[in-house]
Amino acid sequence: MAAAIAASLPTVQTAPTPAAPRQETLPASWNKSIDAEAEIPITTVQIDGLVTTKIIKHSLDSGSNAHGLLLGLDLDGVLETSNCFPLPNQSPDEDEKSVKSVGRYQSQMLRSLSEVGSVDSVVGFYQSAKLGAFFKQSLVEAQAIHQEKLRHGGIVIVHDTTTTSRGNASFRAFRLTKPFIEAHRRHNFSSASLINQRLTFSNILEEIPVKIRTNPLLNSVLGTLTESHRSPLSCALPSEATTSAIPPTYSTLDIGSVGLTRNLEQLIEAVDNHKVEESNLAYLSRQIARERLKADQYITKRREENAARIAQGLAPLPEENISRLFKIPPEPSRLESMLLLGQIDGFSKSLASASSSGLVTMYAVKASSEA
Repeated sequence: MAAAIAASLPTVQTAPTPAAPRQETLPASWNKSIDAEAEIPITTVQIDGLVTTKIIKHSLDSGSNAHGLLLGLDLDGVLETSNCFPLPNQSPDEDEKSVKSVGRYQSQMLRSLSEVGSVDSVVGFYQSAKLGAFFKQSLVEAQAIHQEKLRHGGIVIVHDTTTTSRGNASFRAFRLTKPFIEAHRRHNFSSASLINQRLTFSNILEEIPVKIRTNPLLNSVLGTLTESHRSPLSCALPSEATTSAIPPTYSTLDIGSVGLTRNLEQLIEAVDNHKVEESNLAYLSRQIARERLKADQYITKRREENAARIAQGLAPLPEENISRLFKIPPEPSRLESMLLLGQIDGFSKSLASASSSGLVTMYAVKASSEA
């Protein structure tokens, strides 16, 4: 009976043996979210095609003072910038109210991007420049703030509008070096500090390789815009026989010297500014030397008087605080001088590039005229 009842019951199915869990390897950059001590340096900056077009348009509309925030994320040492938005122009002498309004605008833009599901993580900022001169106090200060607050320090992308107007889009990524950050934290850019840190204008910023990523849709759109179409009119002029949404440009074949003249003017102005800055530093150094000499003479005289009083059996005079008697000014900062040297170097390199391409164009024109 028991056997018959047992046979009539449904067969008990044994639970399947659970498979061993698979351990998937997480991206290395995720480790910092788990481990606060994880550190993966940024080795490459990847810029989306949309970001490049936005920066170029903003630079053309605003001139050399275009700047804005970069949005994206970092993954395994690659800093991907997928979006950006411009910031209002702000002069150095604006009041605190204007600065707060710019901060509110920035927060509102980030909040709006977050609401629509777009990337709202700030990874740096961009700045336009002309003739390769981008060493400015405002750029250095903004990058120093970003490297203190952002996760990987952030980067600054410099867009040279002059090179872009010649037919070659220029995008370079930089960040401040560790020796400069240490000197900036101490607010010490004296001669001794620069010598100890081995700081010059050439190692204020370190450059990071840049890659521009474009998708097939953007390539197809650009190809469609540059594709030429024949005019349906049989009597069309030769210049109007073929048309395209983006007409060809021949600015690179221009043999005029307007660009070289402008570059030379900027270079001369930068050299004059550096000379004025060096004169100011020399004047302040002479003042410091005179005050120190007075203090040293006073100390020497007081020591001689005390020695004579001790020899006579009298009590020595008390030593007074030298800093209260002599106002020795602090050593002036040489940061502005270094930045001006960086501007001179940028103008010089831009002049060399423009003159070399101009010589090639002139030789090509000469060869075509003789042929």
